Amino acid sequence: MIDFERECDVCEELCEHPQNICLAKADAISDEEAQLVAETFKLLGDTTRLKILHALSKRELCVCDIAAVVQMGQSAVSHQLRLLRGSRLVKYRKEGKMVWYSLDDEHISSLLQQGIEHIRHT
Repeated sequence: MIDFERECDVCEELCEHPQNICLAKADAISDEEAQLVAETFKLLGDTTRLKILHALSKRELCVCDIAAVVQMGQSAVSHQLRLLRGSRLVKYRKEGKMVWYSLDDEHISSLLQQGIEHIRHT
């Protein structure tokens, strides 16, 4: 029996296209950039962190509000926020005794929205 999926994944004959290879290499990201992007996607691979980021994409929230939204304790949410802050996905500001969180920049919101649109696309 022929494995058609495997047949589609490889060229039937070895034939490189030097111009395409050269252009692709010129457009390639550095190893350091690839590592940083991979770490970002690894952080986005957690459902709790995604829920936190999604909530923050709609409005600035304090830690208490985030904990209520994701139905977790403040300590657990604080841990997740520390990871997200370390990768510059969220930022915070203090106002008296309150700590307010928001997305670090519009790129994060756009990335989330594109991911949601992708999974909803039929």
